[in-house]
Amino acid sequence: MTKVVALIPARYGSTRFPGKPLASIAGKPMIEHVYTRTARAETIARVIVATDDERILQAVAAFGGDAVLTRADHPTGTDRLAEVAATLDADLIVNVQGDEPLIEPRMIDQAVAPLQANADIGMGTLAGSIDQLEDFYNPNVVKVVRDLNGLALYFSRAPIPCSRDLTGVALEQQLADLPLLRHIGLYVYRRQLLLDYPTWSKTCLEKLENLEQLRALERGIKVHVALTEYSCHGVDTPADIARIEALTDDNTRPQDPR
Repeated sequence: MTKVVALIPARYGSTRFPGKPLASIAGKPMIEHVYTRTARAETIARVIVATDDERILQAVAAFGGDAVLTRADHPTGTDRLAEVAATLDADLIVNVQGDEPLIEPRMIDQAVAPLQANADIGMGTLAGSIDQLEDFYNPNVVKVVRDLNGLALYFSRAPIPCSRDLTGVALEQQLADLPLLRHIGLYVYRRQLLLDYPTWSKTCLEKLENLEQLRALERGIKVHVALTEYSCHGVDTPADIARIEALTDDNTRPQDPR
């Protein structure tokens, strides 16, 4: 059996929202919502919060969770996860973002399944449908195109795929008939690949697009993009808390987003 461990990077010093993992949502810190929902995924054997702050470590311990303190100087969450992964006996490591309190557990299983079935796949991630054309043209919405086997061809902030000839209404009609995909930032790594990742230099396309996953794609790593019907509801600023709380039920547990 493949052993799968989920790691949740949780940094206290967010520029736009300091202390974000400890923000209260329906009476519980956000990191507890993420942790609890991640643990419900059928493929996950263990969940660990990787944090650089003692306050987050204590908050996780208070609700009975598992957390480890990492170095504070990691440039990215991936580097933080690699530090923890080096101490683990696991085949696959799942990177679950710490600001997704409504994470649907089945999304994790959808991303993990292809790597369990095919040893040639080095990484896995998710994508959902783009329903609004304004999202297709929005550089803050990362797009992805896949090959016929579900492997990533490219990730971009640009509107991809792009039509060379069509414009206006004709273009919009063609786009409506295509499976336009929004990338969802949940990742599955083979353990050794995650350990190697921070040692690789940033690539040209990664720097241009400011998309870390291109570092693997440019090196020929097979990145599987599983499709999901579920949505994400991330927290970026304090104003997002009220929106998330509006989606919680009477038992103060976030509902499954559909």
